[in-house]
Amino acid sequence: MTAEPAQLRRSLAAAIAVEDPAWRDALEAVPRELFLDDTVFRPSGTQWEPVHRRTTGDEEWLGLVYRDTTWVTQVEGITAADAPGPLTGRPTSSSTLPSLIMRMVDLAGIGDGDRVLEVGTGTGYSTAILCHRLGDRNVYSVEYDPSLAATAAEHIHAAGHSPTLVTGDGLAGHRDAADYDAIVATCAVRHIPPAWLYQVRSGGTITTTISGWMLASGLIRLTVEDDGTATGGFAGDRISYMLARPHERPPRPMYYQRVGSTRRTRLDPGLLDDWTGRFLAQLAAPSAELMTTGDGVILVDVATGSQAWTEPAGDGWQVHQHGPLRLWDAAEEALTIWQDAGAPPQSDFGLTVEADGIQRVWLGEPDGPAWYLPV
Repeated sequence: MTAEPAQLRRSLAAAIAVEDPAWRDALEAVPRELFLDDTVFRPSGTQWEPVHRRTTGDEEWLGLVYRDTTWVTQVEGITAADAPGPLTGRPTSSSTLPSLIMRMVDLAGIGDGDRVLEVGTGTGYSTAILCHRLGDRNVYSVEYDPSLAATAAEHIHAAGHSPTLVTGDGLAGHRDAADYDAIVATCAVRHIPPAWLYQVRSGGTITTTISGWMLASGLIRLTVEDDGTATGGFAGDRISYMLARPHERPPRPMYYQRVGSTRRTRLDPGLLDDWTGRFLAQLAAPSAELMTTGDGVILVDVATGSQAWTEPAGDGWQVHQHGPLRLWDAAEEALTIWQDAGAPPQSDFGLTVEADGIQRVWLGEPDGPAWYLPV
C-alpha cells in the first residue's frame, strides 16, 4: 500500500532535530514532491543518472522524495527532465536535504516577524518552508538562473505561497527590501559579499558556508554590527553547498605534470583528507584546485600555471613545485600552525569582516593566527 505524502512528511519531520518546533510544523506542511517535478539525478559512478517517476512508480518515487537527502535537479545547466541519459559534470542546482534546511534556519536564529533574504531559490522548497513559518510578506528569495527562477515560482505558487521572488545575482542581495533581519544562503561563497553586509540591520545575521576551489566548506553565522563589521564562529558541521556561480572554479585545461623543484614534505599530504585540514589548505592557497591520486595530492593554480604534487619517498613524502606560486609551501605552513595548536576542530575558527572590507579567518581568537579570504 502506497504511503500518503502527508504521512511521509510527518515521518520525515519527526526524524529531524529542530530547536524551534514551528520549523517542524513547516516541514510537515510543505509537500516536497511539488518541488521535484517528476525527475531527479542520482549519482551513478562518475555520472549523474536521471530517475523518472514514471519508471519507478509512485510508491518508490515518494520514498525517494521524502528521504533526508539532497536531490540534484540540474547538472551543467541541464535539468533532470531534459537529460537524454546519464551526464558527466558539476551539479548546478538541487533540492537541499531537509535536515540541512532546518540546521540553517536554527543556526540563523530566525523567528516570528523576521524579514529574511534567501540567496539561492533553487527548486523553491526551502523558500516555501520559510513562507510557512514567517509569512509570505517576510520572505525574499533571489535566484541567479532565469529558468530555475521561473520553475521555482511555479512550484512555490502551487504550494500556496507568494513571497517576493527576484531573478538576479544573489551576491548583490536585494536592496529594495533591506534592511533584513537575516540573510541565509543556500549556496557557498568564497567570501562574504559586501552587499550582504549593507543590507542586514545592526544585530542581524548572515548564515552561509565559506568554501573555495578545493571544495572544503565551513558553515558560519555572522552578526553584523552598526559600524559595518561582522564576526562569528564556524559551527563545525560537515556540510557543503554548491558554490555560487560567480565564485565557481575557472575552466581547467588538461593537467600536465611538471617536475619543478623538489623537497621532502614536513607533513603527510593525507592531512588534506581531514575536513578541517583541507579547509586550512584552501585558506592558505585560495587560488588552487585540489586533485587526489593514489600516490598523493595535486594542487593546481589555473591563472599562473603553478602546481604542486606529492609522491611517496622512502618512509615519507616529497613534493614537486612548479610556477610562481609555491602552493604546497603555503598549505604546509597553515597546516603546521594548526597541528602545533593541537589540530583543533573547525568550530575553533571564526571569521571577522573589517570595516575596510578585509575578511580574516582566525584560529582561537580574533587576534590569533589568521588567513585572508580572496575578496
